[in-house]
Amino acid sequence: MHHFEPDKIRNVVFLSHSGAGKTSLGEAMLFSSGAISRLGNVADGTTTSDYDPAEIKRQISINLSLLPCQWKDCKINVIDTPGYPDFVAEVKAGLAVGEGAVIVVCAVSGVEVGTEQVWGYASEAKLPCLIFVNKMDRENANFFNVLKDIQSKLGKRCLPIQLPIGSQKDFQGIVDLVTKKAYSGTPLKETELPGSIAGDVDSYRDKLIEAVVEVDDELIAKYLDGEDISEEQIYHCIKEATKLGKVVPVLLGSALKNTAITPLLDAIHDYIPSPKEREAVKARNASTKAEEVVEPIPGAPLSAFVFKTTNDPRVGKASYFRVYSGTISSNSQAWNVNKGSAERIGQLFVLRGKTQEAVPELSAGDIGAVAKLASTTTGDALGSREHPLKFAPIEFPEPLLNMAVHPKARGDLDKMSTVLPKIGEEDLTLKVHREADIGEILLGGMGETHLDVAAERLASKFGVAVSLQRPRVPYKETISVATEAEYKHKKQTGGHGQYGHVLLELEPLPRGSGFEFTERVVGGAVPRNYIPAVEKGVNEGRLEGVLAGCPVVDVRVTIFDGSSHPVDSSDMAFKIAAAQALKKGLTEGQPVLLEPIVNMTITVPDNFTGDIIGDLNTKRGRVLGMNPGNGINIIQAQAPLAEVQRYAVDLRSMTQGRGIFTAEFSHYEEVPGQVAQKIIAQKANP
Repeated sequence: MHHFEPDKIRNVVFLSHSGAGKTSLGEAMLFSSGAISRLGNVADGTTTSDYDPAEIKRQISINLSLLPCQWKDCKINVIDTPGYPDFVAEVKAGLAVGEGAVIVVCAVSGVEVGTEQVWGYASEAKLPCLIFVNKMDRENANFFNVLKDIQSKLGKRCLPIQLPIGSQKDFQGIVDLVTKKAYSGTPLKETELPGSIAGDVDSYRDKLIEAVVEVDDELIAKYLDGEDISEEQIYHCIKEATKLGKVVPVLLGSALKNTAITPLLDAIHDYIPSPKEREAVKARNASTKAEEVVEPIPGAPLSAFVFKTTNDPRVGKASYFRVYSGTISSNSQAWNVNKGSAERIGQLFVLRGKTQEAVPELSAGDIGAVAKLASTTTGDALGSREHPLKFAPIEFPEPLLNMAVHPKARGDLDKMSTVLPKIGEEDLTLKVHREADIGEILLGGMGETHLDVAAERLASKFGVAVSLQRPRVPYKETISVATEAEYKHKKQTGGHGQYGHVLLELEPLPRGSGFEFTERVVGGAVPRNYIPAVEKGVNEGRLEGVLAGCPVVDVRVTIFDGSSHPVDSSDMAFKIAAAQALKKGLTEGQPVLLEPIVNMTITVPDNFTGDIIGDLNTKRGRVLGMNPGNGINIIQAQAPLAEVQRYAVDLRSMTQGRGIFTAEFSHYEEVPGQVAQKIIAQKANP
C-alpha cells in the first residue's frame, strides 16, 4: 500500500454491542475493496481481524485489529474493536487515534446496552459518527423499528441516508435518499425504484435535507423559499453536518451476504473527516511545558503516539502507533518523550489482522507498528529530541474484579511473576499487585471473561498455566479492653538453660492507628540489650492473632517488667517469652475480628435503584447518599469487602450491563458476632 497524504487517509473506529457484526462488516469491506480475495467467516474462525485462538474459540473479538484498505483515492484504516464490555481498553485505545466512528447496530435486536455505552464513548471523544444497521437479511430484521429505537435512545439527529429494499430473506438492496436511486444485488447495480417505498423515500429525504442544510445559511434560505437544492450541495451539507456532530447518517446492509457494503465505504470516504480536516490535536512540549497544536504535515518534526502494545514470546514486543506530524522511517532513531530516552526504530510495518506488510516509512495521519522497542509502552510519544511533544494519556477505567492467581505447577511461580506484568503491558485495564496481608498475587480486570482470557493468554503465549481463585479477605484482629500478661520462658537442658521473663501491657488504640511497641522497664529488671529481642518476639507474634490467625492491629504493647538470669538468658529466650506473653494478653483482652470496608460509588439508571439498594442491604451495606439526575442515580455506599468481591458480576447481572461502579478501601470495622463465628470456624476447619 503506497504512501498517502493526510487528506487521503480516513482513520475510523468500529464500535458496537457484542454480536452486532463488526468483524463480519470489516471482512466484507476488505473483500469489497479488493484488500482480500476470499471472504472469511466468524463461525469458521477465518476472518482477518479475529485471528487469536481465544477469539476463534469464543467467536468474539478480544483484541483491537487494524484493517487498512484502499477505496477510491483514499486509504481507510479501519480499527475493529471488541464489543464485549470486558475489553473496553481496546475500545478506548481505538477511540484515541480515530477521526470518526462507525457504530454497528443489529437489525433484529436494535440498540442494546453496549451500543449506548460505545455511543457515550464516541460522544466523549467528540468523534463524527456513522451508524450501520447490519444483518438486514436476518429473520425478524426491521429497519424502521430499529431506526425508531436509534432515534429514541441515541437522538433525533440520527437520520437515514438510505432506505432498504425488502427485508429479512427478501432483503435485496438500498435506495440512496440523496439521488433517489435504487440499487440491488451483490455487487450493487442500479435498479428501478419500487413504487411501494416511493412515499417513504420522499418523506425521509425531506427530513434529511431539512436537517443538513442548517450548516449553510444560503442553503437554508433557498430551502425555505422552496428552491431546489442540488445533490452536490446535499452531499456537502451531509459532510459538514456529520463533521460537526449535527447529523449522524444511518446506513444499512448485510455484512454476511456482502450486500450494500460499498455505499458504507463511500460514506466513510465522503463524510468521515481526514486527519487534515479534523479539529487540531494538542500536545505539550516536554521542554517548554507549553501546549502546542500538532498539524498533520509530513515535513514537520516527528510526533507519534503509541496506543497499543502486544507481547509475543516468538516475535517480541510490537508497538502500534499513530503518526500525528512528520514522517517516521524504518531503521532510524526516535526520541521517547515520556521516558526521555532514544529508541532504535527497526522495520516499520502496516498490519492487516495478523498479516504484516513492511513499509519504508509512515507519515502524518497514518497508523502502523514497529517491533522490539526497548522502553516504549502504551501511551508514550515518539518524536524528536529537539521538539519533544507529549500527548495526553488514554484514560482507562480501573479494574472492577480481583482474582488471586496461583500457578498450577510449583516451578512456575517465578516465571509467573515475570510474565504477569507483560499481559498488564498489553492491556492497561489489567492490574497486577501483591496483597502482602494475605500473601497472594491479585490480578484485577473488568470482569470474569476478561480475567479468564488473561489466564488463557498466560498459558498459550508464555507457557504458564494458572488457576484463578477468589482472593482471601485481609481480616485483622484487635482487642477491646486493656490487659496485662506475664510469661516466663524457662527451660533447663544439660549445660546452659533458657530463661526469659516479661510482663506486657496491652491497650486498644483507635481504629486505624496501626501497631505500637513501647517500653518502660525501670531498674534494669530486663537488661536493655534484650529489649530488641522482646520487640522482635512481639512483632512476629502479632502476625498471627488468637481468633483466626490474622494480623493484630490497633494495639499498643508495652513491656514494663520482667526478670533475667545471668547465665541462661538470651535473645531467643526473651523473644519466645514476648511472643507467648502477647498471645496470652490477646486472649484475655476480649479479642475481636476486623474486616475491611470499602467506599462504593454506583451509577445506575433510575429504574434499577430499588434493586441495588435491596441488594446492598443483603450484603451488609449502608447507603450514605443518592444523587439522581438525567435518568441516572449515583449511589454512595459502604460495604464489607467480603460481600462485594464479585460485585462487578452482580451489578452487571442486576442492571443488564447498564450499571457501573468504583470501590476503594475506606477503613476497618468490627465483624458482627455471628459472621465472625463463621469466619473463625472456617479458619479452624479449612
